Amino acid sequence: MPEHGRFWYRAAAGLLTVAGLTVGVPVPAPAEFTAGPPIPQGGAVIRRTAHGIPHILAADHRGLGFGTGYAFAEDNACVMADTVLTVSAERSRWFGADSATVYGEDNLVSDLYHQQINQSGTIERLLGRPAPLGPSAEARDLVRGYAAGFNRYLADRGVANLPDPGCRGAAWVRPITELDLWRRVYQLTGLGGGEALQAAVVSAQPPGDGSGAGVDPAAGDRVRSSLRRLGELGSNAYALGRRATTAGTGMVLANPHFPWFGDRRFYQQHLTIPGVLNVSGAALYGLPVVNIGHTERMAWTHTVSTARTFTITRLTLTPGDPTGYVVDGHERRMTRRDVTTIVREPGGGLAPVTRTSYHTPDGPVVQIPGLLDWTTSTAYVLRDANAGNLRILDQWLAINRAQTVGQVRAALIHHQGAPWVNTLAADSTGTASYSDIQVVPHVTDELLARCAIDVDDDELIVLDGSRASCAWGTDPDAIEPGLLGPGRLPGLTRADFVANSNDSPWLTNPAAPLSGYPAVVGDVGTERSPRTRLGLDMITDGLDHGRGFSLEGLQATMFGNRNLTAELGRDSLVAMCRAHPTLTASDGRTVDVRAACRTLTAWNGRADTDSRGAFLWRRFFQRAQNRVDNLWLVPFDPAHPVDTPRAPDLGQPGARQALADTVQEFARTGLPVDVPLGSVQRHNSIPIHGCTNGEGCFNIARLNDRGGNTFPDIDFGTTFVMAVELSPSGPRSRTILTYGQTQLYSEKEWVKGRFTEAEIARDPDLTVHPLYRVAS
Repeated sequence: MPEHGRFWYRAAAGLLTVAGLTVGVPVPAPAEFTAGPPIPQGGAVIRRTAHGIPHILAADHRGLGFGTGYAFAEDNACVMADTVLTVSAERSRWFGADSATVYGEDNLVSDLYHQQINQSGTIERLLGRPAPLGPSAEARDLVRGYAAGFNRYLADRGVANLPDPGCRGAAWVRPITELDLWRRVYQLTGLGGGEALQAAVVSAQPPGDGSGAGVDPAAGDRVRSSLRRLGELGSNAYALGRRATTAGTGMVLANPHFPWFGDRRFYQQHLTIPGVLNVSGAALYGLPVVNIGHTERMAWTHTVSTARTFTITRLTLTPGDPTGYVVDGHERRMTRRDVTTIVREPGGGLAPVTRTSYHTPDGPVVQIPGLLDWTTSTAYVLRDANAGNLRILDQWLAINRAQTVGQVRAALIHHQGAPWVNTLAADSTGTASYSDIQVVPHVTDELLARCAIDVDDDELIVLDGSRASCAWGTDPDAIEPGLLGPGRLPGLTRADFVANSNDSPWLTNPAAPLSGYPAVVGDVGTERSPRTRLGLDMITDGLDHGRGFSLEGLQATMFGNRNLTAELGRDSLVAMCRAHPTLTASDGRTVDVRAACRTLTAWNGRADTDSRGAFLWRRFFQRAQNRVDNLWLVPFDPAHPVDTPRAPDLGQPGARQALADTVQEFARTGLPVDVPLGSVQRHNSIPIHGCTNGEGCFNIARLNDRGGNTFPDIDFGTTFVMAVELSPSGPRSRTILTYGQTQLYSEKEWVKGRFTEAEIARDPDLTVHPLYRVAS
């Protein structure tokens, strides 16, 4: 066969496909493939099992990246091309300044933000650092191969023939570079900081600077929207040990909650270098590693942490000079950088647009109108703990090789590259572990007490920049100055379970509450979210009804679709509406609520697609939360944090009015009060189960309805779900990628994991694509 040739074969059909022609060539029986097919020299083998899941086999990291990049391009070339436009600061060149990115940021704001990073050479400097501060040779090879694989697909297919009409034949689709991919890595690293504050960076201008650019009055709203979107990212995770499982081994449940659109989705992949690496799971788009998954004897997942990854420094400015500032009585000056990007004008021409950004050694000056204003006396600077972090590929590559929870922890300590996530893992010995070893600024409680400045936003930590003693400290075990070392960060290893649903580490396991960590990591002794409480109760329920969880029991728990607020409050609401069959709405009208009362009485409290009452409850409870000041008769008790607060008082006037208004809304929009949830909650016309975080649900589905009786598709919620049992003979896994396998998800069906060579070879839908790489 020619060096650069390629071919496909489909095992089930017993046919060989060459250059699009199918011929009757026998295919060896599956048993002959148990050692894996031969790997082309310098290339990779892309095998796809049912539902198109790619299994990439290569002899080295560069070949693995090559196959992974090619497979991803087959499925998502347009998304990657669009992402490269973003990190290359070229969106305005192609689409104009006023169009928006998929997540709502104006193209010009996005371009100016990313261009100031690109012009600064930050990523190139980080690439020049020796490992582990900079990327290892293996990580570089993965990226080099990934770019080559993506570009090979473009060359093979041709931009004019891409399957996705969204970019087919588009002039902006181009081959990608290694630097493009490192920029993508850096972009994901910064999701918890700079990426969410783009408008604040771009809009920051000194008062009366004479540039004519002015402060964008909408910047504050855009920043708040970005921070809100960031705050929505979340996950549920269980790591179960031998005392919590029927088989006496480790198990993991992964349930990340991310967007169903754009480049913050997960891509399922299985990556293998024989004798070196064998890992299966999913990664955020564009990463040649696995972020959530399992190896032969260990499984892990992540949840978005409560740890703050950035702070704001308030500068005291030099009188008469808004770009000068004072530290301990000594004057210093900001650094000015002119940032230029190219913008497509309405007539089609191209023109440069230049803005000036200002920086201190801490980072860029930011401005949020009405909150962090740049005045003649003060200015504010973003200090992002991830600004120097390009370690995340090596962080996940090390986890991808781990076989025990101890090796996971060692990897976290060595690289300290987890950017904004907790890590939960279990292994075949039946050991479960939680760790919040990640990138966290060295802000101790003592520093906060001395230096914190109150602003009208509890989510922001603002420190006094006029005193050098208010700067971040450092720990001797931190990988670089300014970070908390692993020794200060919380962790817990158990034989029963650890869990997290985006609350602080405190109740990782209620039998062993965590404390003593800095407040910048999270709080202690405060009310947990309804989702956290439900998640812990579901574990208790599973343990109380037998010797522990089986794999099948864990799957059933995930899609049980319980609703904690309904369990706590439905009876109270039913009693109220039975006692008051007519209620007064906020507009003063009398509303008959008897049909709604019958619906709620008959509802089983679950958020299944056929549940009648689930949508009615959601609408009611959202209103009631806003109208009833003291909703709970039994308040939060830190001694009973999983069981409190409870007993909502839904007989209050605000709750009565909330039910009346909800029934009015349903009548106005033509929805029956007993509408099945799946009739309004859909994706591509497929009914979707699950409910919202605020209701106290585990399986999340967000419905961004805009009124009326028509509803847009689900755009956020449960994404990649993985349940794994780590048996001594190997992993047993079940997965579902909700937006890729939506019909299966709707029916609560799971995909059986194909991990061993024998399992892959037995798949009736198996296709095999040996991919030869052009020498370079």
